Amino acid sequence: MEERIFEIIIHGGNARGMAYEALEKARAGEYDEMERLLGECKAEMTLAHNTQTKLVQDEIRGDEIKISLLLVHAQDQLMTAMAEQTLILQMIEMQKEINSLKK
Repeated sequence: MEERIFEIIIHGGNARGMAYEALEKARAGEYDEMERLLGECKAEMTLAHNTQTKLVQDEIRGDEIKISLLLVHAQDQLMTAMAEQTLILQMIEMQKEINSLKK
């Protein structure tokens, strides 16, 4: 189970970092690189979410899931990354508008 928990933390953290990198690329007007990073971000988020889903399914099947500080941390990291990704996508759209007005 710890392996799955670390997968959630790692992939969620990777996704979060890529989302912020994509925002920086949007600020610089580097939209191709921004899109590449957003694609990688989505893939990492999917990996984290799929791992979380497996843990939930294990519990539904009756497997005992021991609640630990590490599991709580993983859940917190994933939910924070998901929320930040949503906000960053909105910020990217605003940045594109700002960039177009600067021309």
